Amino acid sequence: MTQQLERVEPSHHRDVLHQHRGRPTPEPRGLRVHTALGRAQLLCDEGTFVPMTPMRAGGTSGVVAGWGNVEGRPVVVVAHDAAVAAGAISAVFAEGVQKAQRLAIDRGMPIVYLNDSSGARIHDGIFALHGCGGIFKLNVEASTKVPQISVILGPCAGAAAYSPALTDWTIMVKEASQMFLTGPDVVRAATGEDATANEIGGSGMHTKVSGVAHLEVDSEDAALEATRHLLSYLPSSVGGELLERAPLQPDAVASARLPYVVPDKSSVVFDMFEVIDGVLDGGDRLELMPEYAGSVLTVFGRLEGRPVGVLANQPAVRGGILDAKSSVKAARFVEFCTRFGIPVLTFVDVPGFLPGTVEESRGVITHGAKLLRAYAAATSPLLTVVVRKAYGGAYIAMGAKSLGADFTWAWSGSEIAVMGPGGAVNLLHRRDLAAAEDPEALRSELAADYRENVARPWFAAEAGIVDEVILPEETRGRMVAALDMLCATSAAHR
Repeated sequence: MTQQLERVEPSHHRDVLHQHRGRPTPEPRGLRVHTALGRAQLLCDEGTFVPMTPMRAGGTSGVVAGWGNVEGRPVVVVAHDAAVAAGAISAVFAEGVQKAQRLAIDRGMPIVYLNDSSGARIHDGIFALHGCGGIFKLNVEASTKVPQISVILGPCAGAAAYSPALTDWTIMVKEASQMFLTGPDVVRAATGEDATANEIGGSGMHTKVSGVAHLEVDSEDAALEATRHLLSYLPSSVGGELLERAPLQPDAVASARLPYVVPDKSSVVFDMFEVIDGVLDGGDRLELMPEYAGSVLTVFGRLEGRPVGVLANQPAVRGGILDAKSSVKAARFVEFCTRFGIPVLTFVDVPGFLPGTVEESRGVITHGAKLLRAYAAATSPLLTVVVRKAYGGAYIAMGAKSLGADFTWAWSGSEIAVMGPGGAVNLLHRRDLAAAEDPEALRSELAADYRENVARPWFAAEAGIVDEVILPEETRGRMVAALDMLCATSAAHR
């Protein structure tokens, strides 16, 4: 007698499979999905995510890992499953993450970590710690090969906070995500300090105060969209091709205003974004660390369709001065861009490094040197324009020709000198000023003479230290032509 087989609908097969894996059936794309699998699917192009997490008896390993496409390019995704033991990192969990990391490193694919974990699994003891160490080691190895982005979608405690710190960029969700080595209970027991999870490691603290995270967004969906946006500026791996798009003209209003943006007086502030808007392609761009060390700007945009990184002083914040925090922010950005072959455009209006005992005690010498090192070690195209003033060591640190800039220009009204005219006059003519009947009038006269006979950019151009003195409206054309040449010759010599 022939056995009658029960007919099972395809949808039921899917439900059974998801139950076996310990995951709920994902909702259709477009709805808000909070599962680890759903997050991975939402990040990737529709229908492209393929899980590769090993299955274990008794349920899931606590992580969903696999690959999918983002704008048509393969990306490895690692998503913590907070529904399983609060996303604790067990030995099996770590095995799944390392398998995905190894795939990305070997095949040249970016890695996106969707983090939501309580830290190392206590029950696994040394085996959990050993697994965490293996993840960290591959974070470091991957950093020399492929971009890594961490998206914090819930609490990330202890060992779960170290991996994001080893990746390139970290995105956090306001009110929903935290990162800390020790949570409120442990802090209270150890120090007596009564602080909330957000006060210890919330998105606001890390994007405004500590600098541990680089972008704060309002929702989980916004975090995934920001990740896709960031990936659009990056190659898949070191030496990979950048994703070019159709060129767009700069914003018409900003372009027309470019010759009039910079005030004549060097102490009057302006917004450097007005310059950036007048030079870069119109359309989308992405500013990283917008609320941390605001005297420098770190922005991804496009120039004639090519992705570029923009580092600029921001005169509207503390006069665009460099200090310990802004130096670290700038150095990190330049190092990342040049590691992945992204051209760096530097717009300079810097009065110097911030003086004083506070900054010296923060190690401004060491941190300023990190920016020098980042430019000096760069291998991608470096284009620098002095927009208004560039004084002292800060002139060098902001991508000077002596550090390896491929081309440098200076706007016709700019100044380049060891220090500003006022400070120089006070040192050079101290006795004359002390003996003068009208020291302020003499100071103004001497400062004007210093400005015209020492600081004007023509002297740097005559010496070849600046390639050309240009008008503001000529900036985009010079940069486009330089990038065309540099990218063409670079490709020819590969």
